[in-house]
Amino acid sequence: MTEGLTRGTTRRDGETHDGEQLLVGLMSGTSLDGISAAVVGFREVDGRVYGSLKHFVQRPYSGEARTRLAAAMHEGSAREFCRLHADLGMWLGDVAREAMQEAGVHPAQVRAIASHGQTLWHEPGHSTWQIGDAARIAELTGCAVLSDFRTRDMAVGGQGAPLVPMADQLLFAHDTEWRALQNIGGIGNVTLVPPRAASAQEPVRAFDTGPGVVMVDGVTQRLYGQPFDRDASIASSGRVLTPVLQALLDLPYLHEAPPKSTGRELFTPAFIDDFVTRCREAGGADADVVATATAYTAATIADQYTRWLPVVPHDVVVSGGGARNPFLLHCLTGAFAWHGERYGKRVPTVQHFDDLFFDAEAKEAVAFALLGYLHLIGRPGNVPSATGARAPRVLGALTPVAQSVLS
Repeated sequence: MTEGLTRGTTRRDGETHDGEQLLVGLMSGTSLDGISAAVVGFREVDGRVYGSLKHFVQRPYSGEARTRLAAAMHEGSAREFCRLHADLGMWLGDVAREAMQEAGVHPAQVRAIASHGQTLWHEPGHSTWQIGDAARIAELTGCAVLSDFRTRDMAVGGQGAPLVPMADQLLFAHDTEWRALQNIGGIGNVTLVPPRAASAQEPVRAFDTGPGVVMVDGVTQRLYGQPFDRDASIASSGRVLTPVLQALLDLPYLHEAPPKSTGRELFTPAFIDDFVTRCREAGGADADVVATATAYTAATIADQYTRWLPVVPHDVVVSGGGARNPFLLHCLTGAFAWHGERYGKRVPTVQHFDDLFFDAEAKEAVAFALLGYLHLIGRPGNVPSATGARAPRVLGALTPVAQSVLS
């Protein structure tokens, strides 16, 4: 994928001169870092979808916005939920507009904006809730908006997550080897994709591996008053409390077979408080608590690969905020080596997504742009082998652009 799009390369019908369709993907993840927007061009050749990243922007949440979103995930009134839904729609629309302006793209040149919104509650097997008013995004940007991507999968028995596997399969597979794409956002999730050369019958496997940086950020905020452990400066100065880490590998979620998904509904403030207490009882200082939380994320990823992946991947391509944490990646490499030695399996190579494709921070926004594109061409966006759905479905709900904008 390549960067760069200059004004005038795109017609007003949303098609570039090389036949690409332009979409904007919007993402706000469980880590609550901020909003990501990606301007992406898609085209289909001989049944294969190709994507080209044109421009990408990120806007961090203000302290107030982050506090409101975090609080709403665990408590809140109908009034606050309603107001936050509307406010987030404005924030999302504003970032989408910024991305289009910086890319030199007029709203009329964009087929649609595909917005994931922000998950407030996700209850596998029952329901899911993403906020961020699509109507306000449409009015602010002058573009059609696709949103509410998860509910259709859940309506046919799926988990509603993970949805990024479709992009992992179509855009990021290895030509000849099995590849694991590991996102470490607030929650960790993996997609195991077969090589492009494999039989079309080979299913994609994907599920949430457990915590991403939700626990690392949680203990860092409690103990140091910082939003996250920048450059792992705290964790790298501490020691890993192995008994605490091993005890938490008995977490029931880790013993559940895929398809499965989780979120902040499991890793709550109370869960994090209990983790800190366990570390204190084991004699841990503040830095040890952060180091153990970081190592625990790595340990859960390696544990889940050993338990549930049918093959050892050739490489593990890491993205998300956790990929910026050098201590976490050090622990991850060590955890894979330990599991490989213990079970007599090869050890996968850990690689940065950035080194193979583009800025990893853009990956999920690109993925939802792809889901929007698939909606527009009438192709399913879910991967039933990953979500557990009974059947593939076209995902998303369309909020059309106003006729006054089209005229």
